[in-house]
Amino acid sequence: MLTVDFEKFPIAKGEKVLDMGCGFGRHAFALLRQGADVVALDYSQDEVAEVTKWFAAMQTAGEVPAGASAIAVRGTAYGLPFADGTFDAVVAAEVLEHLPDDRLAMSELVRVLKPGGRLAVTVPRWFPEKVCWALSDAYHEVEGGHIRIYKRREMIDKLRAAGVVPGELHHAHALHAPYWWLKCAVGVDNENAPVKAYKKLLEWDIIKAPALTRASEALLNPVLGKSLVVYAQKPAA
Repeated sequence: MLTVDFEKFPIAKGEKVLDMGCGFGRHAFALLRQGADVVALDYSQDEVAEVTKWFAAMQTAGEVPAGASAIAVRGTAYGLPFADGTFDAVVAAEVLEHLPDDRLAMSELVRVLKPGGRLAVTVPRWFPEKVCWALSDAYHEVEGGHIRIYKRREMIDKLRAAGVVPGELHHAHALHAPYWWLKCAVGVDNENAPVKAYKKLLEWDIIKAPALTRASEALLNPVLGKSLVVYAQKPAA
């Protein structure tokens, strides 16, 4: 399930791209399939190991275009282990809301971008996230959980202050917002029948991508989209 729209954020073969806070690699895998030279970075050693394993499996399965490469590394968002201007593009998907010093993390993302490079940032959208916080403390008051709720203007202003020019934005994953409201209402660890049924629906939608649910989500995203996605560019030198 991708949050970044690679039609709005196109990646050319051979471009060097960082997936910062890669988690278990959903965007990193998509970037590799497009022929990029991918660096997937995460603070969790377990997630780095899992992504490394899947990069190797993709290579074995013939899913990696000729000339593309990928590596997973452990690192911190507050001091990215790369020289200034290393990457043509950077993705930071659903990570900034976890970081106490998001301004420092944004400045690091911009630092490692080449002049003219592109940045895609996604965070939970204000309204769906606010509902989750209102329904359940356990949703966010956990180790490594969400520590802030972004409004769109705040995100745009912080990105601009970090040194990039925000451009197009959109919302994603409208069908997932009611699922999380339901989980928060009944208890985030309560896998009751309605929660299980909704989860199966989402899994079916992700795997099959039927036209009906794709069209429904596209219509609902402006209103209920759970994620805010902002694309930005670093000014050319």
